[in-house]
Amino acid sequence: MFQIALYEPEIPPNTGNIIRLCANTGTLLHLIHPLGFAPDDKQLKRAGLDYHEWASVQHHDNYGSFVEKLPSSRIFACSTHGTRCYSDVVYEEGDVLLFGPETRGLPKALLQGFAKDTIIRIPMLPTSRSLNLSNAVAVILYEALRQRRFTGLG
Repeated sequence: MFQIALYEPEIPPNTGNIIRLCANTGTLLHLIHPLGFAPDDKQLKRAGLDYHEWASVQHHDNYGSFVEKLPSSRIFACSTHGTRCYSDVVYEEGDVLLFGPETRGLPKALLQGFAKDTIIRIPMLPTSRSLNLSNAVAVILYEALRQRRFTGLG
């Protein structure tokens, strides 16, 4: 199973969409606090529809407590500052895809703790800033699933 981690997400509908994505792919979702919304936010619930009950979601008080829970997992930081294309990675079962908040991305101080080849990006026009968070998660997660031949998915 792959894992998605959202570092301090800010926009409830994006997180709701990602909950739905994770429920449909059997992907574990980590939410790293503080969140920019309440866990019972109406927009979060609406975007996730009735998939909340089917999703596996773990909450973490901060980034440090998140990392402590995953000592042996490979973590890929997804950032517009990365130089490695997301499709050049050979993904393995249990890999974690870490995404930053919508308005600012992963902090540079956090990215400095990653090896250069574990900071990945989605190619875009040079004048573009970023994709929508839920779209970016879907693009990279489905590449990882494709490489694993969509094992477990019908």
